[in-house]
Amino acid sequence: MENFIFQNPTKLIFGKGQIEQLQKEVPQYGKRVLLVYGGGSIKRNGLYEEVLEQLKVLGVEVFELAGVEPNPRLTTVHKGVEICKNENIEFILAVGGGSVLDCTKAIAAGALYEGDTWDIVTRKHLPTEALPFGTVLTLAATGSEMNSGSVITNWETKEKYGWGSPLVFPKFSILDPVNTFSVPKDHTVYGVVDMMTHVFEQYFHPTTNTPLQERMCEAVLLTVIEAAPRLLEDLENYELRETILYSGTIALNGFLQMGARGDWASHNIEHAVSAVYDIPHAGGLAIIYPQWLRHVKDIGLRKLNQLAIRVWNVDPTNKTEEEIAEEGIEILEQFWQSLGAPSRLKDYQIDDTNIDLMAEKAMARGVFGNFKSLEKQDVVEILTKSL
Repeated sequence: MENFIFQNPTKLIFGKGQIEQLQKEVPQYGKRVLLVYGGGSIKRNGLYEEVLEQLKVLGVEVFELAGVEPNPRLTTVHKGVEICKNENIEFILAVGGGSVLDCTKAIAAGALYEGDTWDIVTRKHLPTEALPFGTVLTLAATGSEMNSGSVITNWETKEKYGWGSPLVFPKFSILDPVNTFSVPKDHTVYGVVDMMTHVFEQYFHPTTNTPLQERMCEAVLLTVIEAAPRLLEDLENYELRETILYSGTIALNGFLQMGARGDWASHNIEHAVSAVYDIPHAGGLAIIYPQWLRHVKDIGLRKLNQLAIRVWNVDPTNKTEEEIAEEGIEILEQFWQSLGAPSRLKDYQIDDTNIDLMAEKAMARGVFGNFKSLEKQDVVEILTKSL
């Protein structure tokens, strides 16, 4: 196990009816509030009005930024930064899924920086301050409600990068499973895939003596695998929504990676794909991740066998390590497909035309991958097998 220091300052407010906690939390940070949200689903399900009612009681002045994209764009971040600067915003409230939260993190950091926020995303500038913000989550998926990571797309340059800063942990996050009832089946599936890959990314690392971390990862995976199919048959089941919502938070709030550093190569590759084609992030991961597993099989047999046996209940009797590993990967693919996730890039009408371009974009920051380092030819191979 590696040495580590762990701190997560986000206050997690979980459960039914917790929207009322806005009246306690928001006044700590200011009276001029920017409300950030996405395409309008919070207006259709009534959450928008609930939030405004809570803020009205506080007497705060509310400004709005609507229309955050599923892969949040730099142009939208710029709009938010401009509002913050022009209106002297003191606090930002993000209401939505991971994309809204990621966009808000960039706005919070960019609002107190004189240069272009893209400098922060591309790590040319290290932020020294950020506006405080809170979140009301509506989608179980990214874990952005309790971490300091963000992913932003520059559509003009076809670049999509992850970045992070200790300054952009949410001050608080309100998670009411009821607010996820209206999430449609396909986006529920994407959320499940996303949180599972977050766990996988932290499971596959080169650090030795991490038995507890591995068991914790397996516990989250087993919980999601058990709950997800049942949830898709009953989308307004409170207990199942509760389980999946909490699983998504635990999957990426830092708890699973204490003492070890995950890989994240498949995320980097998917970012390059969706930067060019603007496909759903988790849809891309469902396609790419099994091929990444096959690509690292030569050095990952111990972990792959352990995962196959403990999580997928593969019977190892009279099987080679390679056969056990492959059976586990195939069961993962079958599970995701049974939920309705895509399995090939062609499902998004993506062919080999831009394989080289996507590989180049994946390599923009150099060789990557902590479990196994990947170079451009590795990325080309994984993408080709994903077609």
